[in-house]
Amino acid sequence: MAAKDNMKMAHDMESMDHDMSGDTMMHGGHMMHMGNLKQKFWVALILTIPVILLTPMMGLDLPFQFTFPGSDWLVLIVATFLFIYGGKPFLQGAQMELTERKPAMMTLIALGISVAYIYSVWAFIANHFLSTVPHQMDFFWELATLITIMLLGHWLEMNAISSAGSAVEKMAALLPGQAHVLQADGSLQDIELAALQAQQQVVVKAGEKIPADGRVVAGQSAVNEALVTGEAKLIEKTPGAQVIGGAVNGTGTLTIEVTGTGETGYLSQVMKLVQQAQQHKSQAENLADKVAGWLFYAATIIGLVTFIVWLSLSGLNVALERTVTVLVIACPHALGLAIPLVVARSTALGATHGLLLRNRNALEAAKQIDTVLMDKTGTLTEGNFKVKSVVAFDQESQDDILRLMAALEANASHPLAVGILAAAKAKKLVLPTATDVKQLSGVGLQGRIDQVDYAIVTAAYLQQKQLDFEQTVYDELAAQGNSISFLLRGEQVLGLIAQGDQIKLNAADFIQHLKVRGIRPVMLTGDNQAAAALVAQQLGIDDFHAQLLPEDKTKMVAQYQAQGQRVLMVGDGINDAPSLAAAEIGVAIGAGTDVAIDSADVVLVRSDPADIINFLNLAQRTMRKMVQNLWWGAGYNIVALPLAAGILAPIGVLLSPAVGAVLMSLSTIVVAINALTLKLK
Repeated sequence: MAAKDNMKMAHDMESMDHDMSGDTMMHGGHMMHMGNLKQKFWVALILTIPVILLTPMMGLDLPFQFTFPGSDWLVLIVATFLFIYGGKPFLQGAQMELTERKPAMMTLIALGISVAYIYSVWAFIANHFLSTVPHQMDFFWELATLITIMLLGHWLEMNAISSAGSAVEKMAALLPGQAHVLQADGSLQDIELAALQAQQQVVVKAGEKIPADGRVVAGQSAVNEALVTGEAKLIEKTPGAQVIGGAVNGTGTLTIEVTGTGETGYLSQVMKLVQQAQQHKSQAENLADKVAGWLFYAATIIGLVTFIVWLSLSGLNVALERTVTVLVIACPHALGLAIPLVVARSTALGATHGLLLRNRNALEAAKQIDTVLMDKTGTLTEGNFKVKSVVAFDQESQDDILRLMAALEANASHPLAVGILAAAKAKKLVLPTATDVKQLSGVGLQGRIDQVDYAIVTAAYLQQKQLDFEQTVYDELAAQGNSISFLLRGEQVLGLIAQGDQIKLNAADFIQHLKVRGIRPVMLTGDNQAAAALVAQQLGIDDFHAQLLPEDKTKMVAQYQAQGQRVLMVGDGINDAPSLAAAEIGVAIGAGTDVAIDSADVVLVRSDPADIINFLNLAQRTMRKMVQNLWWGAGYNIVALPLAAGILAPIGVLLSPAVGAVLMSLSTIVVAINALTLKLK
């Protein structure tokens, strides 16, 4: 079963790579291939130029246009190529929408370009071979410009939105291609990762990537799990320790019994969550599709009525011209650009202000956010811990406590370890060598010094194990906002180190801004209750949770969502990816790993919590522009379609094709200008 899981995972990755080779978009739950939109757009743009120069716009001759013998044949050939090459993605999309009985943007575009092309070919034949009088007007100008503008809109859309592929590719790259499987005779056999099974033993040599989740059965080494967990860079691994697939082995050699492969592996589970979170369709895009669907039905009905009425009044030629005018005017030039232009502008604007918008859904979800969950350390505080106090409870001196704890933390890089090591270095203490050091998840670490077992733990651990310690001293130091780490020898508490962190300068203003918006700030921390309470009090946070384990973050997101809250989660590291994916909006701080950044909806480049306020402001303004553009994009049709149909013809008001084309162009220009006026402040 494990081998099957691994093979399925490999197949999924291969399929994803194939999908990313061209532009694709989610449509009705299906992946729709658009081809290379960038290439199609540039080819269409180049070919549109001669069409614009050689053919009138809905019968309106422009000053820069000209003709020459055979120019109309050139236009026919170019327009035919444009229709087949540039129009293919829209025709395929329309086919999918009609199959699902949900006509939307693709169907409306396909209707416009098909009617324009077919009628124009008929007009060409009538003018050149049937000698029809009067001269029949063609719509090659409208065909070319519509295809080019729609390709531009969808290309902008592809560039502006985030794809799960980037994050998943980076995650998959963390795993090696092969594994060294230990055989019964002690030899090694290299096998493909897809064939690896649980309970097999693999050997990981120095510098190699660990191929799967497992348990160390022999050997000792320092493992770099930073890319996988976002935690300490070097973690000692000895027999019995757990390892995660994708981590990088240090200088030693490890023999590992595989416990998780394929779909059961940690990375694979995270990849699934990230993919699911990234494949939702934009609500604004859904709205644009709905508007396009309504326009499709409106244009079809109005076109049919127009044909019947004008056929009875003025004959076939006039009826066809009026009907085609209605259907071509309904083409969503402006509507197709309404959302992509705003998203592109918003993305660029965010980047210049330290915000990377990776998921357009985040812009729309922002208005519903009423709860922000955030870590204390590194988000609200600087994350630079300094030793404020060293207390010895037994015969050891303060320097002994500091020396022993520094020895255990020698290969760690988390903020508390950095502070302890800095204090030991400042005192020029000579550190003993610690062996068999391993992490105690959410608690601390343990190891051996001079054949004696020591551990660095939290107060919660001591309380859980019912070990006695100086509660009064602890309460006093914790009440000052310090993070407290205890040193154990066996089950005897030898002493503690109290470390203080600095609150970020703009953290209080950030919390106040959230409250003004009606958003509840919630602080999450693995620190002690007293230290968390002090920071919460200083910042004005009423809701906080202390002494949390890393895996508790996802539970906290689910807990608030169960209360009907819309959650924005701030985190970093791959271990945060599930909680980032579970929240309505996931925000990664810039100091996080590449994978955490790729799996988030928004990235704070400057790791400044105040930028969350900038994001909320940008989202609010972006949504306002989207709604305005949808009205501009579709609003002109509300007026133009009935006029083109001739509803006011009895009183002498009839929208000519040329005026309709001008209105169509003006709405496109207004949409573009409106998008460009989007500002953050």
